[in-house]
Amino acid sequence: MIPRPSPPHTRRRTPFPTQSDTRMAATDLLFRPFDLGPLHMPNRIVMAPMTRSFSPGGVPTAQVAAYYRRRAEGGVGLIVSEGTGINRPASLNDPNVPRFWGTEELAAWKHVIDEVHAAGGLMAPQLWHVGSARNTQTDWKAPGPVDSPSGLSSPGKQFAEPMTDAAVADTIAAFGQAAADAKLLGFDAVELHGAHGYLIDQFFWAGTNQRTDRWGGSTLPERTRFAVEILKAVRAAVGPGYPVIIRLSQWKQQDFKARLAETPAEMAAWLEPMAAAGADIFHCSQRRFWEPEFDGSDLNFAGWAGKLTGRPTITVGSVGLSGEFVAAFRGEGSEPASLDGLIERMARDEFDLVAVGRALLQDPDWVEKIRTGRNEDLMNFGREALATLY
Repeated sequence: MIPRPSPPHTRRRTPFPTQSDTRMAATDLLFRPFDLGPLHMPNRIVMAPMTRSFSPGGVPTAQVAAYYRRRAEGGVGLIVSEGTGINRPASLNDPNVPRFWGTEELAAWKHVIDEVHAAGGLMAPQLWHVGSARNTQTDWKAPGPVDSPSGLSSPGKQFAEPMTDAAVADTIAAFGQAAADAKLLGFDAVELHGAHGYLIDQFFWAGTNQRTDRWGGSTLPERTRFAVEILKAVRAAVGPGYPVIIRLSQWKQQDFKARLAETPAEMAAWLEPMAAAGADIFHCSQRRFWEPEFDGSDLNFAGWAGKLTGRPTITVGSVGLSGEFVAAFRGEGSEPASLDGLIERMARDEFDLVAVGRALLQDPDWVEKIRTGRNEDLMNFGREALATLY
């Protein structure tokens, strides 16, 4: 096993095979273990969170549990669940997305994690609040006021009233309670969804956060305070050592070209307070993992996040398939793609873990096929996979 870091959040530096070591295939880099406190992953592959909408009334079914168990049986190192709503009236904009609060809901999640553990897997729930992000696929309306820093669904588009101080405090507490419940149920880690233009990200983004109180401000570090306070609440709820992941992105569903940090210095000012508040791992979402984050370096988002904070990072974005996932929702299919570029970056220690989305949604045995070199058995991805829970 890889030695545990000292201090506890130092990125792992593991000897890589030399070119003369012909006994090790390139993909073996993906199958080294990874340790973080009590989290002992057998490999570096994470199942990316993917919204499925197969939980009627917000309660995960036995089919949902079986879906995750199959990925555990297929060898995924760590499963991150689909986004699941915290205890706020409008945390979700889809009635069939699961909630992570309530007696019936938590009992169903207990069944999910028990099934994953029975198959030898590890799992983290992704705790989610959509904020003012709209869902154009349904007419359903959440039974409560919309939470949003300034009531904007996107820059210049007023959608609701700004959150009151009481609503902000209740939301922070709801994230903390959900994290405590995750640990109590037996989940191995917890992830916060702070990306893609949802609530936490709406506070980061100047285009949707125009507050002038302590939850806003003209600078990115000021607008990071909401996330920092959530991380503090989560850390207090789960205690020291329990792995806490936060997913972040520069791009937004409202604007693919949006950027929060234009320079490494700005990125450091954004990420370092979250690391200090309790974030153990940064899950760095890009639409295409191979794209450099800043001019003058080929490091991607995860590479820069690790370099600047010293924390382990997860890279994600079109791993293992042609095209990118946003296009999948427009009906575009994808074919298996080479992992050579990904492996080259891992060999340079650019990031620690790799999240895989559509390939695992399509095929629960994707990890095992990669491990055993069965490239001819890799499957194309089609939009029809989004309509099933296999």
